[in-house]
Amino acid sequence: MKRSEINQHIAEAAAFFAANLFALPPFAFWTPEDWQHIGDEAIELRAQRLGWDITDFNSGNFKARGLTLFTLRNGHSSQPGAAKPYAEKVMHVRDRQLTPFHYHAIKTEDIINRGHIGAGRLIVQLRSSTEDGRFTDAPVTVICDGIARRVEPGGAVTLGPGESITLRPYLYHAFHAIDGDALIGEVSSTNDDATDNYFYEPIGRYPEIVEDEPPFRLLCTEY
Repeated sequence: MKRSEINQHIAEAAAFFAANLFALPPFAFWTPEDWQHIGDEAIELRAQRLGWDITDFNSGNFKARGLTLFTLRNGHSSQPGAAKPYAEKVMHVRDRQLTPFHYHAIKTEDIINRGHIGAGRLIVQLRSSTEDGRFTDAPVTVICDGIARRVEPGGAVTLGPGESITLRPYLYHAFHAIDGDALIGEVSSTNDDATDNYFYEPIGRYPEIVEDEPPFRLLCTEY
């Protein structure tokens, strides 16, 4: 991805969150120059990769296959019993923009449509997996806002504003928005995007960056 594209996507996402009355924390707006003066007081931001995360899954087509995330909080997955055994993200999922099939071996997560009435909906497609990461033909049972729902293999759950789904480990899921951009939240156990994302297709989680202009904000992998 070009740095100019990443800068644009961050600016658009910040405006989208503000328009939907979702306030980001102050560090979301720190510039690269600000980071030069930030020391050990921000050790958790650096260690847990809090902040902006833009990816096109190395597709070269962000609008069709990509995602904008901001990690608000995250604990220590390598330290059982740590004081913060949870994580939270907010996502800007653009209309028809796909996050491809993947699962997590450790993380359990709730995906929540936090948009207002009439905003974009989220389509979450589901597949069960074998131990070696292949699709199975078994139906999937998931919990949506406390209610069990049965989904045929490859079938989907649609989340309107206020609705959520719980995704357990080893459950393949892919998602995209319809009827407009969607404001999506994620509440989960601790998160490690470097080691706990298993994609069905052999794709990368983080993009290669072409530096065609200076960064507007640093990504969470650049502190």
